[in-house]
Amino acid sequence: MPKSPAALADPQTHPLPRPPRLLWLLGPALVAGVAYLDPGNVASNMTAGAQYGYLLVWVVVAGNTMAWLIQYLSAKLGIVTGKSLPQILGERLRSRRVRLAYWVQAELVAMATDLAEVIGGAVALNLLFDLPLLVGGLITGSVSMVMLAVQSRRGPRAFEFVIMSLLVIIAVGFSVGVFLAPPDASGVASGLIPRFEDANSVLLAASILGATIMPHAIYAHSALSRDRFAVRAAGLTTQRLLTVTRWDVSIAMVIAGSVNLAILLLAAANLAGVPGTDSLEGAHQALETSLGVVVATLFAVGLLASGLASTSVGAYAGAEIMQGLLHIRIPLLTRRVISLIPALAILGLGFDPTTSLVLSQVVLSFGIPFALIPLVVLTARSSVLGSFANRWQTTAAGVIASILLVTLNGVLLVLVFTGAA
Repeated sequence: MPKSPAALADPQTHPLPRPPRLLWLLGPALVAGVAYLDPGNVASNMTAGAQYGYLLVWVVVAGNTMAWLIQYLSAKLGIVTGKSLPQILGERLRSRRVRLAYWVQAELVAMATDLAEVIGGAVALNLLFDLPLLVGGLITGSVSMVMLAVQSRRGPRAFEFVIMSLLVIIAVGFSVGVFLAPPDASGVASGLIPRFEDANSVLLAASILGATIMPHAIYAHSALSRDRFAVRAAGLTTQRLLTVTRWDVSIAMVIAGSVNLAILLLAAANLAGVPGTDSLEGAHQALETSLGVVVATLFAVGLLASGLASTSVGAYAGAEIMQGLLHIRIPLLTRRVISLIPALAILGLGFDPTTSLVLSQVVLSFGIPFALIPLVVLTARSSVLGSFANRWQTTAAGVIASILLVTLNGVLLVLVFTGAA
């Protein structure tokens, strides 16, 4: 006999599905947070610690604080609207020429990001197995294609598990040395006082921030949150999702900030004044001399995991940028093959990996205003987010962070192109 509507509504006879637990909802920020641990970050933090000791500790802390706000705003945009930042921009930019120009700069940023990450993976494989850089780049690209296939066929949750597993390897690989050779506590405390020594320290500070807050992480996080929460589970309100997202972003930024700080402190405590540490290869050799083969090997393993994880997220962001701005969808794996070509060409032609990493950070500096400013503007508008639009305090913090980041990235460009550092 069929049950009456009253019986169906009775939780005793037909219980409603339970909302997902907190742990199940975590993940998008941890994936996007991998962008904060890419080879560009490793190079910038290692060089800063080796050349200036604890001087720029405050830059890492400040960058991580701003990153929390920026990544939360990106995730909120994706959750509330059900659209990514590139999608919304593609709808609001009416002129096809403007959309095309916007896509070109965003695509160049995605390519520069991919370049740094593939090179980082290639350098790591060279350090671990003495493989030629071109072969290392091919292996890095091939493994990232497998990871993207997981995302395409098994969904965002499986992709998150793969990335988070690599995140654990990254954290261990870059942090072990700090526990074996702890930094000086008074030196760390003095590094929390904002200051510079010379033009080169300003350049390194801008490089740290440029490698930390990257455009593709902003684009990607809104898409990751959209994909993950496209279907609302029973009892899962938008407010609940935003609460969980704040936890997600906090956990991701604590991990990323701690690892970046560990890299700088490792170099400050053990590599200060050691020549050659302005390259990944030189830093690896210095670590081996100072702390032994085990620490140096773990550093190289962490670098490899960093390259593999971040290049996969970068390819995901690039596909979203194209689809959102141009309304053109290319299969993710096809795009991965295309985006590998510039990186492999640079490795094949024998360009210096460290110089290529520096140039990639310069390109990223061009792209940050085009991602950050629209994000702050859109999340402040009730016409876009309704009742979830930013409070004035949040908008003010976003504006201040935008001004600081755009200014420092401008300083980075001036110092690089004028050779002032």
